[in-house]
Amino acid sequence: MSDRSTSHLLRTNMANGDPERGAKRQQQGGYFSPPYYVEAQETLWTSWLVPMIVVANVAMFIVVMIVNNCPKNNLGFDGRCVARFLGRLSFEPLRENPLFGPSSSTLEKLGALEWNKVVHEHQGWRLISCIWLHAGVIHLLANMLSLVFIGIRLEQQFGFVRVGAIYLLSGFGGSILSCLFLRSSISVGASGALFGLLGAMLSELFTNWTIYTNKVVPVDPYFAAAVLTLVIIIVINLAVGILPHVDNFAHIGGFFTGFVLGFVLLLRPQFGWMESENPPPQARAKSKHSVLQYVFCAVALVLLIAGITAGLVLLFRGDNPNNHCSWCHYLSCVPTSRWNCNSN
Repeated sequence: MSDRSTSHLLRTNMANGDPERGAKRQQQGGYFSPPYYVEAQETLWTSWLVPMIVVANVAMFIVVMIVNNCPKNNLGFDGRCVARFLGRLSFEPLRENPLFGPSSSTLEKLGALEWNKVVHEHQGWRLISCIWLHAGVIHLLANMLSLVFIGIRLEQQFGFVRVGAIYLLSGFGGSILSCLFLRSSISVGASGALFGLLGAMLSELFTNWTIYTNKVVPVDPYFAAAVLTLVIIIVINLAVGILPHVDNFAHIGGFFTGFVLGFVLLLRPQFGWMESENPPPQARAKSKHSVLQYVFCAVALVLLIAGITAGLVLLFRGDNPNNHCSWCHYLSCVPTSRWNCNSN
């Protein structure tokens, strides 16, 4: 149920052809049709799901720290607990966890993604539970701030059902790819789901391009700038993923899952579609969605189902994609003289 709606009149002024006022010249049979008005309604949803996800992640982190109970369970071999005044909530020694968080054994016990437990101990629920766990305060803050900036805008535009579906399915897709390629370490975090939202934003720009360009000029510089900016953000974040201790496979899997979901779930009516029952006679009737949008939606749906099915089959059969791709491990970590990618 939406909480706020705004309506405005878009005037097509054929006399001056001002693109900033939504004007567009239409030549029909050698003459320009007279101006007409189109009432367009834009509905903004209440963004409540994204804040709830943030609250759930923070609450889960507190639960993890209570279970971790560093003062009781840490024997002092790796140093003293950090911020001991927090009691059970104090952090593991920085030598063990530099992100100010729990121990890896606690994360593993509470649902971290771990290949052996998923495949051989049939704990497939970890493909979902790992999305709600974070390695530390720094990890949690970075992900939740990103979620607020990305998710609220999408939820206001498309509603909680579609954004929630993209978030969960992208996190699930990222977990599948991560578990397929990373077998000697655990993985936690909502990064795969966040990259899914970024991927959905990118595909949404492409599938709904007529709205953003208004077809006033062949290539709208503002639309091109928006696409370029989003691509740069995605590339930078993926580049950071080649550092050690960062699960870039979850990023990649989440991004491509969200990218195809954007074509399926984030469709808008094409520019010029008339919802009014009595449009002006000069207004040219259009279908709600273009043929290209339907084609993208169908192809994306096939790719989504095929990709997730193939990933699950390979995972639970115990196949190791690293045996068929000798360079794929570089997508998650590139070893240098400063760090080693073999560390857990």
